Amino acid sequence: MDGRMNVVPEDVQVAAKPRRRTYTAEYKRRILKEADACATPGAVGALLRREGLYSSHLAVWRRARRRGELAALAPKRRGRKPTPVDPRGRKIAELERQLVQMTGRAERAQVLVELQKKVAELLGLPLESERA
Repeated sequence: MDGRMNVVPEDVQVAAKPRRRTYTAEYKRRILKEADACATPGAVGALLRREGLYSSHLAVWRRARRRGELAALAPKRRGRKPTPVDPRGRKIAELERQLVQMTGRAERAQVLVELQKKVAELLGLPLESERA
């Protein structure tokens, strides 16, 4: 042997990124109906094991059902809530754009007037305001 060891790499499998489970409102209603129909001891536990649920799911779903929140039974979107579009904000942005545009036009007009005054002065021509 030349001092080297034969190393066999392990068979490594990368697990897929876990996804958060979401349940439809219809599924939640069906499970609640089945859980309410369970009469024998341990039947609810068997239902939960079969479906892969926790008892806390039932508690939260029952509470939402009691409050009459049918929409609460639908899965909620995670993350930042979208901000409602303010029509005043859109109007303000449009007016600011118009202000910038008109200010630019006024500045160009002012430069042209100054240029006309200088040309008239160089040529010795009287301006309209001086004639009157």
